[in-house]
Amino acid sequence: MKHLLGLPHHDGSALFVDSTSLALGDRVPVRVRVPRDYGETEVMLRASHDGDPLKIPARLEREDATERWYTAELPIDNPVVNYRWLLGRPGGYDWLTGRGVMTRDVADAGDFRATIYPGAPDWARDAIGYQIFPDRFARSDADRIRPDWAEPAAWDDEPAKRGRAAVTQWYGGDLPGIAERLDYVARLGVNLLYLTPFFPSQSAHRYDASTFTHVDPLLGGDDGLQALVRAAHGRRMRVIGDLTTNHTGDSHEWFIHAYDNRGSVEAGFYYWLDQLPPGQRRWAETMAEARGFTQATYHGRVIDYVSWLGVPSLPKLNWGSAELWGRMVTGPESVVARYLAEPFGLDGWRVDVAHMTGRFAADDYHNAVARAMRATVDACGGLLVAEHFYDIFNDVVGDGWQSVMNYPAFTKPVWSWLTPADTDQQFADLPVPVPRRSGGDIVATMREFDAAVPWSVFSRQWNMLGSHDTARVLTLLGDPGLVEIAMVWLFTYPGLPAFFAGDEGGAVGTTGEHSRVTMPWDQIAAGGGVRWDQATFERYRAAIAVRQGSPALKAGSLRWVVTADDALVFLRETAEERVLVVLARSPWTGVRLPRSILGDGEPHLLYGGSLVATPALTVTDVLSIDGTGPAVGVWRLA
Repeated sequence: MKHLLGLPHHDGSALFVDSTSLALGDRVPVRVRVPRDYGETEVMLRASHDGDPLKIPARLEREDATERWYTAELPIDNPVVNYRWLLGRPGGYDWLTGRGVMTRDVADAGDFRATIYPGAPDWARDAIGYQIFPDRFARSDADRIRPDWAEPAAWDDEPAKRGRAAVTQWYGGDLPGIAERLDYVARLGVNLLYLTPFFPSQSAHRYDASTFTHVDPLLGGDDGLQALVRAAHGRRMRVIGDLTTNHTGDSHEWFIHAYDNRGSVEAGFYYWLDQLPPGQRRWAETMAEARGFTQATYHGRVIDYVSWLGVPSLPKLNWGSAELWGRMVTGPESVVARYLAEPFGLDGWRVDVAHMTGRFAADDYHNAVARAMRATVDACGGLLVAEHFYDIFNDVVGDGWQSVMNYPAFTKPVWSWLTPADTDQQFADLPVPVPRRSGGDIVATMREFDAAVPWSVFSRQWNMLGSHDTARVLTLLGDPGLVEIAMVWLFTYPGLPAFFAGDEGGAVGTTGEHSRVTMPWDQIAAGGGVRWDQATFERYRAAIAVRQGSPALKAGSLRWVVTADDALVFLRETAEERVLVVLARSPWTGVRLPRSILGDGEPHLLYGGSLVATPALTVTDVLSIDGTGPAVGVWRLA
């Protein structure tokens, strides 16, 4: 098996770029490492300057028996600077871009990017995200009055897979219940809680808010959220909320007032069909029909408004209203700012269907909304994560969203590499089974998406194995051993690793709604049961501990070493530490690597497989990795 260490390498990490805190006019040293036998005749940095490519000669900084390091000064003359390396060779040249070494001319879309815009807050580097669906996590002893929309469910009932029942099932979890279980969360090693919406609504999922002025009393109200955040902060955990900037619920006080008073300020917060050109009106009606909403009225109102994908309970916000900006995202009285400030003290927000916010027909306020919300969150030192299922390039390169839920460049590739060939499980956004793809194709996909954003974004992406909108990873892969491989990948890859509560105990679910299972606290206390696998919990704990104890895994560069059909090997490196990660979905040929990557020490195993094998490392004149599979192993090399 041929490895990739014979290719030049660069990325945006501290090994290769002297600073990520940049300002216009800066000149920042950037480096490229080139294998000693590569045969380069010259090395040059090509950087964009007002749209024109500058060619900057690189100087040899140092060399040893295995490689040469070249340095050039990158001029930061624009807010975002594209750059790539030119490597002259006898008879031609190669390009090194974010997508790898190219022996042909390629478009600038894959170039590296440096930016003056700061990334997510520094504390996000150490964060382990834990998604909690409040209704399904834990109940307190408080008596709650059942709302009209709710159908009570017993705590151990199976969630509905789809339909109205998936919206109305009420299990009774609340915010005080979460606070009472923070010792469990701390034992797991998690330090960042992501709460799905906590505003009053007409559903269990609460993405149809009826107000933003207070926390749902059904969940414990304002006092419940404040107490939870205080308790979390006391354990050095942070908490982010979930906000819908694309729509409200049709029971929202703004919408009710707007519907009844078309001349009101609030009426400008929404889109009304009679104000649209015929083609746009027909499109909105077609979307509703596609979702099965063919009736003329909903909740006693004529459906004469635009809604999210035609769902009449979710009327779409119109960001052409100047008043809406102040109420939602700008200023200390906005929804965003109010819950970041005391007495609530949230540490940031996740934004639902962020990619659709501000976008409708000819209107596109999206980037402006993202920038305004970012400014409000930045002022509080908070984290801003956008939901995004598709190409993120146009939405995160500037001063908008800090991070996105990384479905396209992490979740989907992991699923596509590890899924069985005969699966009938689907991606959340595609009506076809998840395909099984080769390691080479998977890495090419990841690099294509990752190359489009600066390192400050890539290294803080919200990476997941699944969420409340997808099947559970165990249901998808069907094999706990493959889940272990996926889990290790999550905690060793650049970005902010996050998972949905219950994954750590082997939760199952075939759809997003079906995956919103309750936590089986009785079985957790007993050390296991039908719905809880304690061994999986311990594997998560161990992998999280490895992540938290490794500077390279939290902040190091990423260098792909092997991208075979059935095995992936990569290095994470800082100046002080080098970590080797081996993932194999099935037996493969193994690989022989240069002994020089060991430095002066011997490999130290940080994590080995328990359900799958740990590959053997043999150190002679080379470092050999055997072809065991399925297998997973993480070693500190130096």
